[in-house]
Amino acid sequence: MDAERALRLTNRNMIAFDLVLGSAAILAPAATLAVLGHDQPSRDAEHLFRRCGPIWLTFAAAHAVADRRGDPQDWWALAWLRGTELTTDALWSRSPAFSRPGARTGMWLAGAANLAMTIGFGWLAQRERGGRRGQRRRGR
Repeated sequence: MDAERALRLTNRNMIAFDLVLGSAAILAPAATLAVLGHDQPSRDAEHLFRRCGPIWLTFAAAHAVADRRGDPQDWWALAWLRGTELTTDALWSRSPAFSRPGARTGMWLAGAANLAMTIGFGWLAQRERGGRRGQRRRGR
């Protein structure tokens, strides 16, 4: 599998991931936090986490648009969105409420995944801008 195909597959997987995460954060925040390795949240922490649900649903929509259209600006938007998430999980991992073994490491790995997607989706944007796809569209 080449890099472009792997990135497009990752993008499709992120549609599902962000749909599930966003929906679960809204509908069952305490249970979702438990899956992530978080202790039973206080009521205010539960509501703050629920507040993130629409953000993740917006990410899912952006991934779906890039999957469907694949225009360079769609990939740039995804690179930018994922770039905004580079340090958020690492900061969150400092919460004393993450007590399950491996939960903090998982948060750091999420940051690494966001870095890889930021770079990869930026690369796809460049490739689409000057590559085969752009030429095909001009020929229509």
